[in-house]
Amino acid sequence: METLELARWQFAATTVYHFLFVPLTIGLSVLVAGMQTAWYRTDNPVYLRMTKFWGKLLLINFAIGVATGIVQEFQFGMAWSGYSRYVGDIFGAPLAIEGLVAFFLESTFLGLWIFGWKHLPKKLHLMSAWCFAIGTWLSAYFILAANSWMQHPVGYRINDVTDRAELTSISEVLTNSTALFAFSHTVLGALATAASIIIGVSGWHLYRMRRTGVSREEAGKLDRVDAAEAANSDGVQMTPAIRRGVFMKSMKLGLITMFVAVSATMLVGHFDAQLMTKQQPMKMAAAEALYETTQKAEFSLFTVGPLSKKPEEHQTHTFGIPGLTSFLATNSFNGTVKGINQIQAEEEAKYGPGEYYPIIGLTYWSFRLMMGAGIYMAMLSLAGLVLLKRRVYEKRWFKNAGLLGIFAGFGAHAFGWMFTEVGRQPWVVYGLQKTSDGVSRLAPSTVAFSLIVFTLLYGALAVVMYRLFVRYAQKGPEADVLDEQGMPQLAIHY
Repeated sequence: METLELARWQFAATTVYHFLFVPLTIGLSVLVAGMQTAWYRTDNPVYLRMTKFWGKLLLINFAIGVATGIVQEFQFGMAWSGYSRYVGDIFGAPLAIEGLVAFFLESTFLGLWIFGWKHLPKKLHLMSAWCFAIGTWLSAYFILAANSWMQHPVGYRINDVTDRAELTSISEVLTNSTALFAFSHTVLGALATAASIIIGVSGWHLYRMRRTGVSREEAGKLDRVDAAEAANSDGVQMTPAIRRGVFMKSMKLGLITMFVAVSATMLVGHFDAQLMTKQQPMKMAAAEALYETTQKAEFSLFTVGPLSKKPEEHQTHTFGIPGLTSFLATNSFNGTVKGINQIQAEEEAKYGPGEYYPIIGLTYWSFRLMMGAGIYMAMLSLAGLVLLKRRVYEKRWFKNAGLLGIFAGFGAHAFGWMFTEVGRQPWVVYGLQKTSDGVSRLAPSTVAFSLIVFTLLYGALAVVMYRLFVRYAQKGPEADVLDEQGMPQLAIHY
């Protein structure tokens, strides 16, 4: 394997792995802050247990995410020095802002939130939770602004002397239309992913607790439970009613959040597809394996054919919905969508001889797997909301569907990033620099060695993350320990 191919494999593996943790942090930080707000307003101990339980899972995820994210920025200088030299003045600006502002904001207030349960006033402690959540969203925005510049470069000029891209307007980079849509699409998907964790874990616990003997009437009185009434000399009891209440309220929150977030994600994705059709028409054509410019272009549900880089048109057989791709791209079922062959000819005339299309099969299927995962989550949340009063959360099929929804949530992000990055090829910066020109001049053995090291290291981190997360998810919320005055301690023990 050549250096370019190995470097792409390394970047793809580390990026997809890292981004498994990012959406959960983005989504769960807001939901945990919302749970703590509910406790602040009501003093209901159920909301306190919810905040601590889901907060513990959030911290486990955040710690592993930070560890894996460090590698990302080092890769630009190590394996992609050509890219770093060419666009470092521009690409580095939003990443520097992210590190100096957003990351310090979220890490500082996360520390205050962890250690401030007993030492900060209740209102200030709640504020630290929201500041941490805001920091995660700001961090996501600056990183997406950097990536969006690669998709649609703005606010730059090319220095003819140094042959490097130079920043002319940071405001144009940060208000890039691609970044605005990418941010909206990402954070809504992150909320859906966090909701999938809440639904899956809550469904598992509710299914296991269905024989605890807690009646629906008893569970419905949880809003009037007083924490002091549940305290004894050993600490605050974790009664079956409180434990059940934690997961019932979590389930409702997760179902509502998932349905709203997935619906909004699909709507934003529709407008994002129209923007993509204008800015990167080849990506849209490849997503549909559409070879010829077509009016009333159908949306392909399934394709039978080889997954080579560009299979011949007569080798594939598609089954789809007439006019739907035209509607997604142009808002009209009669709209015209350019095909791969026509776009290839246009880009050859503009940029010179070469292949200007991505791997068609991978682009096509990653797009469908992303959409399929989103549709599954929409159906799961809708079924849960409609059947909630029938105690569907105690059924085996719903527990299994909820656990599968966890994989759908993370899968949607993974396949979405595959589509975003693979569909841009052969460009690393669309229209400016090809991927082959951005790679470092390293021996293949050097990149292969780092790829093996990263793979083994990330594999070990995956085992640690899985064991910690599953262990505490299965353990569920815990009782508090009383302090010297006989009041519940509010410290979270991690």
